Amino acid sequence: MEILLSWIKKIILTNNIYKTVKKAVIIIELSRSEFNLIRDFAKQKFGISLSDEKMSLVFSRLNSVIRDKEFKSFEDYYEYLKTDMDKDAMKQFIDRLTTNHTFFMREANHFDYLKTEVFPYFKQKYGTKKDIRIWCAGCSSGEEAYTLQILLAEYFDSSWNIDLLATDISTKVLKKASDGIYDIEKVSTLPPEWLEKYFKKINDIDYEVSEKIRKHIIFRYLNLISDKYPLKNKVQVIFCRNVMIYFDNDTKEKIVNKFYNLMEDGGYLFIGHSESLSTFKTDYKYIMPAVYRKI
Repeated sequence: MEILLSWIKKIILTNNIYKTVKKAVIIIELSRSEFNLIRDFAKQKFGISLSDEKMSLVFSRLNSVIRDKEFKSFEDYYEYLKTDMDKDAMKQFIDRLTTNHTFFMREANHFDYLKTEVFPYFKQKYGTKKDIRIWCAGCSSGEEAYTLQILLAEYFDSSWNIDLLATDISTKVLKKASDGIYDIEKVSTLPPEWLEKYFKKINDIDYEVSEKIRKHIIFRYLNLISDKYPLKNKVQVIFCRNVMIYFDNDTKEKIVNKFYNLMEDGGYLFIGHSESLSTFKTDYKYIMPAVYRKI
């Protein structure tokens, strides 16, 4: 019996190795027509604009999915995406096509401007209501949202009601953001006093954002090309940095004007330093590089 079981195990192991090697050596080409199908799908569903130069990127990021799922072609994969009932394939699709690179204190001059100009203005304007609403649109893995909330905690006392909504199109990074756990390399850019005050060391390499910060942030899925955004009240600050690089100009302009309509007078919009509103029809006023205001 033991000899028989050993023989069966060898067959199974050999078969698994064969399947793994077979998947690894099979190369399925991405044709121009297939790329166009996937490009149109990404634009229709998520507003993502893929130029011709992105064809190799699409191939490299989706090729492993094609192999793992054993599709015979990229067109078969596209047809599967269209009929994906449980949306798991769609989630994987958007995770592969977007680059979720961020870190604590990224583009730090924005946070300096908040402390020196925006927060003092809010204290004066909302001192009686003590109510501030901030939205991180495209929060990725959460570092930006947590940086903002810590800044708020440092500046405003507990009598202020501060709501921070953080949204993203990728459920994978939203899970990471909601967990609030970062390794020592990620938190190394933070001031040491912040690390001690607002994080808890959970093992030799990982830190967890404290509950007193996490409880003030709501993480939600949101596709920015949706007709409606889930905001009950107008906001005073919107951070949408390094997100609009994925969209064409028409889509960018529509999103920016949606932001404008959802913002209180005097509110601020922060975008990435590689982005600009200069070519758009919008009532936002330029304040400084990557900072605009509703006046």
